[in-house]
Parts: sequence; structure tokens; C-alpha cells
Amino acid sequence: MSQSGSNAPGGDPVSQRIRYRLLQAQRRFHANDNIADFIEEGEMAQLLDEVQEKMVGVLQSLVIDTENDHNTQDTARRVAKMYLNEVFRGRYVAQPAVTEFPNVEHLNELMIVGPIKVRSACSHHFCPIIGKLWIGILPNQHSNLIGLSKYARLAEWVMSRPQIQEEAVTQMADLLQSKVNPDGLAIVMEADHFCMHWRGVKDADSKMINSVMRGTFLKDTHLRLEFLSLINNKR
Repeated sequence: MSQSGSNAPGGDPVSQRIRYRLLQAQRRFHANDNIADFIEEGEMAQLLDEVQEKMVGVLQSLVIDTENDHNTQDTARRVAKMYLNEVFRGRYVAQPAVTEFPNVEHLNELMIVGPIKVRSACSHHFCPIIGKLWIGILPNQHSNLIGLSKYARLAEWVMSRPQIQEEAVTQMADLLQSKVNPDGLAIVMEADHFCMHWRGVKDADSKMINSVMRGTFLKDTHLRLEFLSLINNKR
């Protein structure tokens, strides 16, 4: 999976070796980017150990007695596993396999998938983002069709990274555009942001809704209204 000839000195922490490869390849590694191609076999286990060690330091700086507090003795390990293997998994694993089928019957009617439950964390505070996603597809005879469950798998892959909602839906749109190549693509996401519920203004009722419209959905007002009307009936 790694880029050949780009190993940093072997004594460096594994995070620095991965970072070195990314820099050598001039690849971006923002919080919501996938870096699976630059992680070598066995390095995720090493990265887990490194994150755990750093998390121990965070707990110590918070003045928590993890040696004697039975509730937090294993918290550093649990948090490291949670970030790497669960909530930020989409950064470290390759894109899920998606079988694409030709549009043999030349389907060209509106298809809607959703609501898909999505879970993420905001890049600013690492607080949860939990919401729903709706996808509208207007295929053409040259479009590829993918299985219904694959939309959910791709959404999970994109969302299980530190995100801001505006960028997350754009990433999802770019991915589906490249996979399906439809005449029109629409995505709407509605989510609760716990950085508002839990901290700051502590407003438990606010939600964020945003959309991406491409192709025919931008040009055809009736199609756009049909899509929005249908998903509003299901919310």
C-alpha cells in the first residue's frame, strides 16, 4: 500500500514515517483526507500504540490519576482504538469495494436513496455530528449502477473522518459523480452538531441542513423540486 522509496529513517515514530511519505508524494493529509495508500502493513498497530501513549499524556495534563482511578486506567487505549478503528476509520482504510453494473435498460428516471444514517465528528472540537443523508440520482444510458447498500458504505467511509458538514457533502458528491457518472446528482444532509449542543451556546434544537446539486438538478427546477418534495415527505 505504501509509496516505494519513501521511507523515513527507521527510528522515527510511525506517524512521522507516514507523514514523510505523504510529504514526499506532495499529497494533502487534512483531517478529512484518506491516507490509506501511505500506510504500510503492520503500521496501524504501531500507530495505535503511539496514539495511546500520546493520550496518556493528555490525561496526565488534565490532572487525572489514571493509575488509581479504576474508571480511567484503560481510557487512553480505548480512545486510541475508538479514533483509529471506529470514528476516524475512513482516514486509514481503503475505499470499500463497489461493484458497478452497466445501465442495460437505459434507466433515466429519478432514483432516491435515503435517509442514510451518518456519523462523524467536527474537525474543530472532535464532537459528534449525527444525521441523515439523502441522495438523488438521475442516470443516463452510460451511467454505472451500484447496489443500494453501497451508497451507505461509501457514506460511512467519507463521514468516518473529522469533517465539517459543508465539505463532507461535497466529498460525497465527488465520489458518487466519479462512480455513477449520472446526468444529475443531488445530496441533502441534515445533522445535529454536538459542538453546539454540548458546548458553546448549548443549543440542543439547532440542526444544519445543506445540499449539493449537480448537472440536471441545477438546470431543471421541476426535477429539483420533485427531489426535495419527496425527501421532505420522508423526514
